[in-house]
Parts: sequence; C-alpha cells; structure tokens
Amino acid sequence: QVQLVESGGGLVQAGGSLRLSCAASGRIITGYNMAWFRQSPGKEREFVAAISWSGGSTYDADSVKGRFTISRDNAKNTVYLQMNSLRPEDTAVYYCAADRNRYRTVVLTTGTGYDYWGQGTQVTVSS
Repeated sequence: QVQLVESGGGLVQAGGSLRLSCAASGRIITGYNMAWFRQSPGKEREFVAAISWSGGSTYDADSVKGRFTISRDNAKNTVYLQMNSLRPEDTAVYYCAADRNRYRTVVLTTGTGYDYWGQGTQVTVSS
C-alpha cells in the first residue's frame, strides 16, 4: 500500500508560481507512472500532468502546457509540479496519483488506472 501526501499549495496572485510536492511512503515510486489531477468546485476532476516511471516522458494538459512542469526524484520518493504563470482558472484542489501497475508502458491521462491518491492540496490564484 502506498500513501501519498501533497504539500506546497497556497494563495498566490495571478502570474505567480508555486511548487507542489507529493511524498510517497509505504512503497517506492520507482517503476510507477505518476500524475497530477485537479478539481474545482462544481467541476469534474481533470488531468493536469503525468510522468513516466523512467522520467523520460511527460504529458501535460493543453490548459497548462508551457506553464506547468512535472518531475520526479525517485531517490526522495517524491513527485513535483512546478506551476508558473498561474491564472485564476488554475484555482483547484490538486491531487497526486500513482499508477497501480509497475512499468506500465502507456502513461494514462485519465483517473482510471491510478489506484493511489493523496488527500489534495488547495491552490488559490487571485486576480
């Protein structure tokens, strides 16, 4: 069983930056694809970014492309989301997720297949 704990959220002005962290325990993340999702009140959960188990491939939602960067440090068992040029529409609870299968060759961009989720961290961007 893996536990994921997100941190780094907060209140920031439009145009600002935040760096989210997702620390894993109970299981190493080495070999597992990882992802970030977000959910705003009244909206469905949406994919933000994902990174392959090797770290060699990353995938971003169109809405964050060029502004957000996902990365991982397997030695620290941690995944990051660097968010730059934040906009009010980025306001949401951000969740970290871990794939259920090790060494999956396809990086999923939907919630299906991610069995482990953190509790979320709130990001609020003021205009």
